[in-house]
Amino acid sequence: MIRIDHNHSFFLENVLFTFALASEAADIFTAYNHLICGIGKVSATYELMKAIRQERPQLIVNLGSAGSSQFQKGDVVCCTKFIQRDMDVRALGFELYETPLSGIPTLLEYGLHMEALPAAICGTGDNFEMAHAVQHYNIVDMEAYALALVASKENIPFLCLKYISDGADDGAAEDWTVQVHNAANAFAKVLNLPDKNNIQLETTPAKVNIPS
Repeated sequence: MIRIDHNHSFFLENVLFTFALASEAADIFTAYNHLICGIGKVSATYELMKAIRQERPQLIVNLGSAGSSQFQKGDVVCCTKFIQRDMDVRALGFELYETPLSGIPTLLEYGLHMEALPAAICGTGDNFEMAHAVQHYNIVDMEAYALALVASKENIPFLCLKYISDGADDGAAEDWTVQVHNAANAFAKVLNLPDKNNIQLETTPAKVNIPS
């Protein structure tokens, strides 16, 4: 059982955990329904849509690493706000980060918040950012916006937790390589998952409260 707050609890059998890389999942999440969606927005969108069509989950949980100049390495944060940070069509009169003619807000607000965790705004783009200086978002990754958008369009509850692996600065690549392997252990602790050697998934249908 995953308990997010007093209104939202989900049986593990009905949860889909999503990761960009197998190294972020390690072997801790292999006993659960999990998806390795690949790096970048396009791959993440395609793989999640395919997974939803095969077996629709009652909760999508995105777990992964992220860079931040505001949070400390090793922190786990919860994202409920997302920006597509590499969308820039200002030359045609649109706002920065606005997807033209889509009707999608520049700041996508979707997802459940675990009250015990710091809240973060995730800037997603198809580049590994190493000079983060903007104030519109305070962590950076390469998939979360796309996953949140799919979940919102499919009306599936979404939880996004990020493990801060680097400072999104000139040392980010080296820091990420070292820190990414610690992410799975941190997520298991935050989610209060049972010991991987003593796992018994629930089979009773989940009772889900979806915000109206």
